[in-house]
Amino acid sequence: MIRHARQADHPAIREVVVAAFAKTDEADLVERLRACGDVVFELVEEDAGEIVGHILYSRLWADSAHLYAALAPLAVRPDRQKDGVGKRLMKASLETAREFGAHAVIVLGHPAYYPKFGFTAEAAKTVTSPFSGSPAFMAIALEDGALDTPVTVAYPEAFNG
Repeated sequence: MIRHARQADHPAIREVVVAAFAKTDEADLVERLRACGDVVFELVEEDAGEIVGHILYSRLWADSAHLYAALAPLAVRPDRQKDGVGKRLMKASLETAREFGAHAVIVLGHPAYYPKFGFTAEAAKTVTSPFSGSPAFMAIALEDGALDTPVTVAYPEAFNG
């Protein structure tokens, strides 16, 4: 079952994120984004009452009136990886981002994974950010024309660690 995360889920989410990345950096980022009020939404996949996956979207500040969102992080409990959890969270989260009115989503992620969901480095070529130019810097337009013209985005301070 995929649903919006609740405050009571935060300790379990931290466990999943730490386990997925084998370090605390991404879990600390999640907590900083929450503390600063920069989270657009978080989704979890729950199975038998346990959180097995988590995805978070934060807002980006753009030189545009449109909402641009950053996807980070996506985490799946190690014993549930390759089980479709990440795929289900990605699909649900992109639909949720559309519902929230996001114009486009930006990710700094694995270049072999995110293109499965429509993210491309080509789409991100019109986006200027501190991460521009990396093959891991990808984007997907959720609205027609969202990435047709240049846009500069700034990440929340929480990304600076």
